[in-house]
Amino acid sequence: MTGYIIRRLLQFIPVVIVATLIVYAMVFLMPGDPIRALSGDRPMSEQVQDRLREQYNLNDPFLIQYGKYMWGVFTQGDFGTTFQGRPVLDIIQQGLPVTLTLAAVAFCFQAIIGAIAGILAAVYKDSFIDRFVQVSLVVAVALPTLAIAFLLQLTFGLNLGWFPIAGTRDGMVSYILPGIVLAAVSTGIVARMLRSELIEALQSDYVRTATAKGMKRSRVVTRHGLRNSLIPVVTFLGADLATMMGGAIVVESVFNMPGLGGQVFRSIQAQENTIVVGIVTLMVLFYVVVNLLVDLLYAVLDPRIRYE
Repeated sequence: MTGYIIRRLLQFIPVVIVATLIVYAMVFLMPGDPIRALSGDRPMSEQVQDRLREQYNLNDPFLIQYGKYMWGVFTQGDFGTTFQGRPVLDIIQQGLPVTLTLAAVAFCFQAIIGAIAGILAAVYKDSFIDRFVQVSLVVAVALPTLAIAFLLQLTFGLNLGWFPIAGTRDGMVSYILPGIVLAAVSTGIVARMLRSELIEALQSDYVRTATAKGMKRSRVVTRHGLRNSLIPVVTFLGADLATMMGGAIVVESVFNMPGLGGQVFRSIQAQENTIVVGIVTLMVLFYVVVNLLVDLLYAVLDPRIRYE
């Protein structure tokens, strides 16, 4: 297992390099001068502009800029400094708890609701429950995220007054609506995937044998059917948990939440390229770590899998 972990970590090195290089290129090669954007309508002398460009390595070739940035990230944990002189790491530490909480709430929604819906649809195949679940999931997947967000805000926020529609001042209650919005599409995918896998597993020979021996239906489903159906679902959940960090950009903006997603959106508008690159680099690292953990879970879910 140790050797496998080391090999996977070595394989992730080129993934991190390529992903961060593409992000760095997309951000820093965009048209426009961030130094002139910083000054706005106020005049700024050429000497001050040259000093700022030198301070932020803007005079260096692109690859040199990228190399200096990545060296600072991995050797000193330095994600750079904004043009106002504030460390990007401070901004990340301020917004990260909000984004992680939102991602955790959304993950719980999609894992629990998706699993329950998928199991019910598989166990009661071709029944009213199955059809109701499938229709509901199609609607959830088909509706755009913004439409779901506005619908929930209007219904449960403004009309019924059950949940707040913006900010995080009300604690965990503030995360319920944005969590549902962030998890809506993934919940449908989880349920449909689990339904398909569980139906196939329940029709296999070993399940028929367990049923013929008189094992209770609930135990057959959970012990034999469900466990063998979870590997593709866990793979999707792990990948989706990592991508939720990126999906939070839209949700946090709609619900005016002070997380990393909203910060990325505001930084793009203000041409604060260092903040965008710092936050996206953190998301890439988070994605790599989560995928490694998902790979290690395979051996727990399926004893036939062995990593040497």
